[in-house]
Amino acid sequence: MLNSYRPLLSVPHLPGLFVWSLVARLNIAGLPIGITFLVADWTGSYALAGAVSTTLTVGAAVAGPLRGRSADRGRTDRLMALCGLCYGAGLVALALLPAALWWLAFPLSLVTGLFTPPASQVGRALWPRLTSGRTRTAMYAAESTFQELVFVLGPLVAAAAVGVGGGAGAVLLIAVVSVAGSGGFALTIRRAGLASPPAPGPETADHARRHRSLLLRPELSLLVAVCMLLIAGLAAVDLVIVAWAREMGRPGVAGVLAALWSFGSLVGGLVAGGLAGPPRLSRRAFAATAGVALLIPLLPPVLELPSPWLLIPVLFVAGLAIAPTLAAATERISDAAPAHRRAEAFGWMNTGITTGVAFSAPVTGWLVDSGGPALGVVGGTVMVLLAAVLTLGVGRLGGTVPGDPDGGGGARDDG
Repeated sequence: MLNSYRPLLSVPHLPGLFVWSLVARLNIAGLPIGITFLVADWTGSYALAGAVSTTLTVGAAVAGPLRGRSADRGRTDRLMALCGLCYGAGLVALALLPAALWWLAFPLSLVTGLFTPPASQVGRALWPRLTSGRTRTAMYAAESTFQELVFVLGPLVAAAAVGVGGGAGAVLLIAVVSVAGSGGFALTIRRAGLASPPAPGPETADHARRHRSLLLRPELSLLVAVCMLLIAGLAAVDLVIVAWAREMGRPGVAGVLAALWSFGSLVGGLVAGGLAGPPRLSRRAFAATAGVALLIPLLPPVLELPSPWLLIPVLFVAGLAIAPTLAAATERISDAAPAHRRAEAFGWMNTGITTGVAFSAPVTGWLVDSGGPALGVVGGTVMVLLAAVLTLGVGRLGGTVPGDPDGGGGARDDG
């Protein structure tokens, strides 16, 4: 199973870039827990906690394509370092905000979100410069798989910080980790000689003058919508886990349960990455839907488990299809995007993801407030199901628009 991953270790600079790109993403997994506890302690409302998270992710969503264009046209090491410093400063200000001024969290979160470090889109745009063919497929599978380590470690670290210093302590710790991760990734990019974009060819220059939006490509726009709905549903489950743990008076349980859910995704990704043949996005997406639905009958008010630890095996199974689905979607986006605009394409992917989190947080918070954790997971299941239905159109739409001189890598039949 691991044979397909071994060639990656021999690619110059790739292991170091990969590790630092993951470290620079730790804020993604840990911050929702910290923000939820911070705002819930201020206001006692999960809906308001979700609204603050929404504001933060709206800023990130707006900045995604802009950061992608900057990465495609300028030095990515400077971009990573600057964004990391500004983002960390914003989180420090948010953590130190007095409870009586909690409403200032909205504008502060918006500005902070605008400087979200673009580690994932920069990394995903770098992999095709270092790999090709089956090795590139293995690279995207490895990224989506080992990114789950971020979602294992992030919640654990954040939950531990909540136990020691509350929500403010968790947000402060995430700020420090974000600055360190972004700086380390920037330095590694510079040492690898990959800070500057590839030299543009005549087709690239001609296409740049046209300024066509990548969302005019049907394949890319559909994949962005798939990622948006998929992550929205998964974010709903994350928020439900946090809310359930807090209501039980055991906040540390949230990090452990979220980590075990991510561990299931990691295992599923490792297995899927070792399989021969092209990934089947639709099958994986429907499997992810089934996994999330398994949680509904096991949560209050449908069922009151005597111990939250009884949910562990179900969470593990529910996570098995997550990383494989994300890996297949990521590779599809790389195939459909022009080579000189991949960072921008992955910026739109990040915009879709953050938009999904943005609308998922308040909706899920309202569902949990209204009908308990089970109803929150029902909402998440519906979102993932919609994503799975949309994948049925992937591979059946063209990747370019009429008159576009620069096609992407081409879409493969999903069979």
